Amino acid sequence: MSMLVVTTDHLPGYRVTESLGLARGNVIRAKHVGNDIIAGLRNLVGGEVTEYTKLMAEAREQAMDRMIKHAESQGADAVIGMRFTTSLITQGAAEILAFGTAVKITADAGGSGNQSSMMRRID
Repeated sequence: MSMLVVTTDHLPGYRVTESLGLARGNVIRAKHVGNDIIAGLRNLVGGEVTEYTKLMAEAREQAMDRMIKHAESQGADAVIGMRFTTSLITQGAAEILAFGTAVKITADAGGSGNQSSMMRRID
């Protein structure tokens, strides 16, 4: 079974059989001077700073990948209650932390264990 990651505390069609504890992954990313110049120019005219949007999206994915690896090292089938948090480490650098509860799961006896639209299966 591949890893299921959900923001909810339950998995429709599944039953949590064991809670294995916290699963977490983090990354600290710093701004790039080239992106800062472009972002500074964008600040003059307004609008989305796509360079930083891309940087943060990549950081979230990397933090989530690390959280999944941590959950797998605990023998988890899924991570429930997954969240992101961020904090400023120093001027121009931020930490992204992905965390949730690593759990063992089994398909409900009456259900098929089908995924709902709120689940993300990580292969």
